[in-house]
Amino acid sequence: MTTTYRIGQIVPSSNVTMETEIPAVFREREKHYDDRFTFHSSRMRMKQVTKEELAAMDRDSDRCALELSDAAVDVMGYACLVAIMSMGLGYHRESQSRLHQVTIDNHHPCPVVSSAGALVEGLTVLGAKKIALITPYRKPLTDLVCQYLESEGFEVIDALSLEIPDNLEVARQDPKAPIELVERLTLANVDALVASACVQMPSLSAVAGLQVKTGIPTLSASVATSYRMMQELGLPSRIPGYGALFE
Repeated sequence: MTTTYRIGQIVPSSNVTMETEIPAVFREREKHYDDRFTFHSSRMRMKQVTKEELAAMDRDSDRCALELSDAAVDVMGYACLVAIMSMGLGYHRESQSRLHQVTIDNHHPCPVVSSAGALVEGLTVLGAKKIALITPYRKPLTDLVCQYLESEGFEVIDALSLEIPDNLEVARQDPKAPIELVERLTLANVDALVASACVQMPSLSAVAGLQVKTGIPTLSASVATSYRMMQELGLPSRIPGYGALFE
């Protein structure tokens, strides 16, 4: 029997990546299972990846959750990792709980996943302790991400900042670039590699290649978000081509 699920995403207004990478993962799953998926988004204003714009954008997330719950989506993803992580340590739990309550109050309760929480949970599933990551952010924001992950029990061995503040410029990066960028990272003793800790930086097509090249279990923020959505829906998630989480 085929079941169709509605996948909701709360997306920064300048994000043009999550609405391609998340569906790509779910479309790959459709090749191996009977379930089918439709995709629905609501947008929060954000153009420059700065702490101030991220905080203003996050205040819009409740409205987005309300709009998506009007569509009775089956799972909802907050598709901006650094917005959550810049709001304070552990904030993904507060955000997910608050947005879930919005859906309850609107009489269409559904689980809420954040890309920040999904990355934490994905690294936990992999049993990772020491990690390395690639980000498009300026170094102060990358440092916030590293502090956030370290507060969740991971040791960040190395992190690469591409220093790109314009969110549309982030989206224009070559999706295969992380396969070369990884050479700028120190990987000794690393047991998980985050191909992109930013959901706007395309990297989905690099995940499998990075894992082969380095021999290190590899994921990205979008891979982790897709995985968590499937887990929340109670769906099997063994699919090829997207790294260790899906293997």
